[in-house]
Amino acid sequence: MAAEPEKEPGKLKQMWRVLQMTRRGDKWIVPILIVSLLGPLALGIVLPFTVLPGGIFTKILWITTGLLAGLLLALVILGNRAESVAYRQIAGQPGAVGAILQGSLRRAWQTSEFPVQVNPRTQDAIYRAVGKCGVVLIAEGPKTRVKKILEDEKKMVARAVPQVTIHVVHVGPDDASTPLPKLRKTLYKFKKELNKAEVLAVSHRLSSLKKPGSIPMPKGIDPFKARAPKPR
Repeated sequence: MAAEPEKEPGKLKQMWRVLQMTRRGDKWIVPILIVSLLGPLALGIVLPFTVLPGGIFTKILWITTGLLAGLLLALVILGNRAESVAYRQIAGQPGAVGAILQGSLRRAWQTSEFPVQVNPRTQDAIYRAVGKCGVVLIAEGPKTRVKKILEDEKKMVARAVPQVTIHVVHVGPDDASTPLPKLRKTLYKFKKELNKAEVLAVSHRLSSLKKPGSIPMPKGIDPFKARAPKPR
């Protein structure tokens, strides 16, 4: 008899796991969540009895609204701080950029968690993302070490899609590099130049340059397995 597949934990259990994980890297998370929950609830209780008097139904409505607003605010804060803790845990590890590209960018981007160029000795890597801004090459590692493989990839992309803008982002220990938590925001700052169809065309063209699996790099770390689910 085939074993039954393991059931996924419920929403409350998932949230509890996220909270426990976040507490290990963020000692202020519990006080912040308490304040974010009780603040709107307190307003929902005080306002209908002072500034905005009304009937019992109005008071119940205000209290319920305050409670729901507090829960929503707490979920958003927990998700953001859990994400920050996850970023800190994987920062500096090979594959961290790939995990961010796969886990946090919208579908408008064409990315891969595997690098397109890699130095087998140092594990410095170049990742490629194609979006409406053009092609973005993300270098993972110190600038002096990734310079050679970055230039090689840049020349290859320029030959394949000569009319498309190429942006370069460095993620590493250098002072001028982009911190891992700010990578997503940095990518969205670039000016849009392509439409959706052009993004797909450029991505397909670049994908033909290298066969999948040709890069000797382990699969990227996924920091979002413990990420709080987004409120619906």
